[in-house]
Formats: sequence, C-alpha cells, structure tokens
Amino acid sequence: MTRGRTAYLAVMAGALDGLPEISPGKSMSCTSIVSVVDDDESVRTALDSLLRSHGYTVRVYANAEAFLSSTGPQDTGCLISDIQMPGLSGIQMYDELSARGIRVPVIFITGYQGAPPRVSANAPVPVAYFPKPFPCAALMACVEDVLSRQV
Repeated sequence: MTRGRTAYLAVMAGALDGLPEISPGKSMSCTSIVSVVDDDESVRTALDSLLRSHGYTVRVYANAEAFLSSTGPQDTGCLISDIQMPGLSGIQMYDELSARGIRVPVIFITGYQGAPPRVSANAPVPVAYFPKPFPCAALMACVEDVLSRQV
C-alpha cells in the first residue's frame, strides 16, 4: 500500500469518531475558514471531508508556497499544516506568517515522531502538534476550541 493511501486510511479510520448527528433542518454552517496545508493529497482529501462534515468551510493547499501566495493567510481562522513538506516546511511557513505580522492559530500534524520542532521566538506558540495517525475527535475538538475563541 502506498504511503498516501495509508495516510488517508489512518485519518479516515477515526473520521466517524465524534461526528455530529445530522438531521433534516439542523444547521451545520460555520463562517470560519479552516485551511489545510499538506503535500500528501490523501491527507488533504481526508481532512477536507472530515472538516466539511463538521460544517466548516475548508481550503486545501498542496504546499506552503501555494498557501502563502494565496489569500489564505488573511482569510484563515485556523490552519492545519503538515510539518515536513518539500520546499518550505510547515515551521518555515509559520515563521513567514509571523514575519508578515499575520497571526493564524496553527495545528501541526506530522508523520515524524519525537519532540516537535521549535518555531521562531517571534511567532506565537502553535496550538497543538498531532502525530499521524491522530484521533479525529481530538483534532476536531482542538479546531472547535480555536474557532470558538475567535467569536
């Protein structure tokens, strides 16, 4: 099985964990945008599906450069980013956002175990680090907490 397919299955394995009940007439809209930056298409797809199933507006980006060159940094209420990516890493992207004066709450996800890397001293501390595979309910609770603070 390919790495991408394995990552997709690992994320989706917990996708139903903690999903809200959906019934006719029940509103599931959220005006905050959650951006996902990950070089693995299967992870982007899985997180897009998970977040949309919780009512969030989602934008996905294949790399840090695509995110930084878009309107994403200004529009994002919560950023979920891989750490290890070709080109700019998630940490470098976060440091660049901080250098631009853009403060976006970030949740890092990573396939690498061990202590999380440090961001620059000028950047706010990331909200959380989740090693892949991670429990979807825990990720969703973290996203909901971040976005509830912005209301």
